[in-house]
Amino acid sequence: MTEVPIARRTLGVSFGPDKTATVQVWGPTATTVQLVLNTTGETLPLEPATNGCWHTTTRQLRPGDLYQIALDGRRLPDPASLAQPQGVHGPSQAFDPTVFSWTDQAWQNPDLDDYLFYELHTGTFSPEGTFAGIAARLDHLVDLGVNAIELMPIAQFPGDRNWGYDGVCPFAVQHSYGGAQGLQQLVDACHARGLAVVLDVVYNHMGPEGNYFSSYGPYFTNRHRTPWGDAINFDGPDSEGVRQYVIENVLMWFRDFHIDALRLDAVHAIRDESESHILRDIRLHVDQLMAQTGRQHYLVIESDQNETRFIKPLSEGGYGMDAQWNDEFHHALRVTAGGEQHGYYADYDGIKHLAKSYCDAYVYDGTYMPRRAKIVGTPTTDLPGRQFVVFSQNHDQIGNRMLGERPSQLVSEAMQRLMAGAVLTSSYLPMLFMGEEWSEQHPFLYFVSHSDPALIDAVRQGRQREFAAFQTAVPAPDPQAEATFQQSKLQWSLLGETHHQTMFRYYKALIALRKTSVLRFPNRKNVLVTFHDDTQTLVLQRWHEHRRIACLMNFSRAVQPICLPVSDTPWQKRFDSADPIWGGPAAGPAQMPGDVEVLVQPESFLLYLNHADDL
Repeated sequence: MTEVPIARRTLGVSFGPDKTATVQVWGPTATTVQLVLNTTGETLPLEPATNGCWHTTTRQLRPGDLYQIALDGRRLPDPASLAQPQGVHGPSQAFDPTVFSWTDQAWQNPDLDDYLFYELHTGTFSPEGTFAGIAARLDHLVDLGVNAIELMPIAQFPGDRNWGYDGVCPFAVQHSYGGAQGLQQLVDACHARGLAVVLDVVYNHMGPEGNYFSSYGPYFTNRHRTPWGDAINFDGPDSEGVRQYVIENVLMWFRDFHIDALRLDAVHAIRDESESHILRDIRLHVDQLMAQTGRQHYLVIESDQNETRFIKPLSEGGYGMDAQWNDEFHHALRVTAGGEQHGYYADYDGIKHLAKSYCDAYVYDGTYMPRRAKIVGTPTTDLPGRQFVVFSQNHDQIGNRMLGERPSQLVSEAMQRLMAGAVLTSSYLPMLFMGEEWSEQHPFLYFVSHSDPALIDAVRQGRQREFAAFQTAVPAPDPQAEATFQQSKLQWSLLGETHHQTMFRYYKALIALRKTSVLRFPNRKNVLVTFHDDTQTLVLQRWHEHRRIACLMNFSRAVQPICLPVSDTPWQKRFDSADPIWGGPAAGPAQMPGDVEVLVQPESFLLYLNHADDL
């Protein structure tokens, strides 16, 4: 395991109690390394240390000062910089994260079982497009009932418009969002309101513009390939410095910014054949940090391999990740809701696969996937429901459409309510995407603000190719255009309209039901699902102790009779997505015995309990 001190940073610039700056740079191929003080123009030499690192201490560099690192005379940004106020090509800025006056000493990260995620993009969530813009709207999120906001990547990227996955300064907080101090202020404000903060981080590749890593050392290797080119060097010569860099980054977010959980992007694209996989080493270091601080942190991954080794505990030979996004639940739900069946949706058989995902999490769990022409996945036996995050939409599933349409632009209001119910009644951890709760009508498009004309053209062409399997030959919106970004911003004014207020109230009520009923317990073992392909209906049963729920879902466009399960006590209606109070056509019966048919309205669901009391 890579040895990395837990209590303090060992890369970049850090400050001691007496404000002495310690500077450490990993540059195993350099012959000379200097610290350039931009304020005075003075340069200070760094001395060779161990494992390819260079080191110095000085009182001439203070918080707020601009600086650069000169490698054999070439001046570059610090790869471990915490601030890049002039962008990815400009000088770095010294920042001391330890001086912030935190007020969250009493904060306790919720149990993972209780997480209700809300994914958002900082730049488009609010008109301001900043951390302060998020903080100003925390009352809305608290009122909605979620308890964890998930920020799309905020590491410094080129320009001021980007999804964040093109970041090239993993330690620096995007300056246009409010920088490092703005992030600390947001996290502190979230904790004061009972909200956890999840941060999306990218360790599978680096963006193209402003990528100076190869000048510093062998950060990449051609031993492995990824969709973005050479893989990050986690297992080749000199990989220890790269592993330290990533582990340091993980620890920094938890330790210095009080982030509660990380979502690690596309870990299937992390190539590592080391004896101890980098994810395993991350788990070990985070465990050490938690033991030292007493704070709880979670590691959530995205993976398209359906391989349980990522989320199995270390004691069972896994990598110890706490949970993962389950895209397959989304794909099956989307097809069931009447979505297209081409591109990656071609492998999903609608309601049959939705029923399987309710029970088994993965649809492909050791079975043949036609599109990949191979056996995919492993069974999820004995893995708890809290290890899977499910959703009806997210940034990928919207933004990976040519026109960035949300479900609110593709399906009826009734189907939107049903899809929300399908997610929030599952035995997994639910996640919403910003604006979903009021049926936002703006799309979420892909946008960038690069400065290299050749790169801009390559991005445009790449997006067009990517959408070829999904759409017609209609040109994709220009990702470089500011109008594309502006069109993706949420319309908060919609909450003033009756229709959107009703949808918001619907989501509030559904989330409250999730938190106060059997639905609260993500127990996969207490789940039973039946379905009928000919009527497009599904019955989801869940139970905890003596309490049981039956959720009757009708995905068809016609009224369908659905039989309530056998019960010793009458079923009491607890939720009805077709109730006129939500804009539906008609309410279902309030009380019914078991083993009788109930007429369920088109594109709706009824939820019954066999007990009168909530938790």
